[in-house]
Amino acid sequence: MGGIYKRGNTFWIKYYRAGKPYRESSKSSKESDAKKLLKLREGNIVEGRFHGLKVEKILFDELAEDLITDYKINGMKSTGRAQQSIDNLKHYFSGMRTIDITTDKVKGYIAFRKKGEIKNATINRELSALKRMFNLGTQNTPPKVITPPRIPHLKENNSRTGFFEYTEYKALKVKLPDQLKPVVTTAFFTGMRKEEILTLEWIQVDLIEGKITLKAANTKNNEARIIFMESELLETIRFQKTLRDSKFPLCPYVFFNEKGERMMRFDRSWTTACKKAGLEGRLFHDFRRTGVRNMVRAGVPERVAMMISGHKTRSIFERYNIVNEEDLKKASRQVAEYNEKQKESALSQEAIKNGHNMGTIEEKRSLLEQRVEPVIN
Repeated sequence: MGGIYKRGNTFWIKYYRAGKPYRESSKSSKESDAKKLLKLREGNIVEGRFHGLKVEKILFDELAEDLITDYKINGMKSTGRAQQSIDNLKHYFSGMRTIDITTDKVKGYIAFRKKGEIKNATINRELSALKRMFNLGTQNTPPKVITPPRIPHLKENNSRTGFFEYTEYKALKVKLPDQLKPVVTTAFFTGMRKEEILTLEWIQVDLIEGKITLKAANTKNNEARIIFMESELLETIRFQKTLRDSKFPLCPYVFFNEKGERMMRFDRSWTTACKKAGLEGRLFHDFRRTGVRNMVRAGVPERVAMMISGHKTRSIFERYNIVNEEDLKKASRQVAEYNEKQKESALSQEAIKNGHNMGTIEEKRSLLEQRVEPVIN
């Protein structure tokens, strides 16, 4: 049992958990407020939701700092993105005690962000950062979080489905500045990420064997992979080598600007070229979807395609394997051809069974139609 006592004009409470005494100020001169606080504490102890006053003093900002530290310690490449999510969360949660961040408070944050017409995918990344913060808090010794709140996520309906047909790729390439043309060629034929392309160095390129070796440090999933080059892509990289040797022999990068320096952002050139080519609104990342889609259409085994593209899970890989109307038409033709073969096979079996000669295709079809006509009527 706990009790209430007074120090000066302020009422204090005393209670026990696992035999250990706790004293806490009600910060009020009213005995009724102290009784309410004592009742709350005793209830929390019974429900197993009280683990000391230190936990209740932990602020959002401390958990946020722990998250960024964890990202840096583990060398996460998405540290910058995590920091951006934290900065956005701070506008709403900074200075708030973690025990006060309930599911209702999280829903309030979602409403706050949606007022700014922020996309669901962006809000979900921020909520994921918040959830990670609380999970790290529970793993801390001693724990900084006892019971993390349930954090809902929004349905995402803004996923991109763009890709480039070969004719569109050629039309765009014509409108691009010369230094960007080999970049999009590489993207179209390999499906490599933009950063993987722009950071590619000559020590990673073997023109004799015709292959590119991506270093683990430059890939999103920290796994090295090998991509072989053929035809147009191989010719493009060879031309880049000749150009680099003659103009910028000290440049270590495969793709460089007019000054012989590593290519960086090219948003304006990209937007202008897309508009001129009648492809306004297309993203460079659409080439990644195109690379995956083309490998599947070419009959490359799924596992091999995933190794080339660098996808670790089948679910993400499938998001890039886009189906369009032409694919649906092709599927319909394939089904029709299959049914036609089945029909011819059935006709042949009937002819053999009835002792007829195999005859021509037209004779087979006529025989089959004669046989099935009474059934149809």
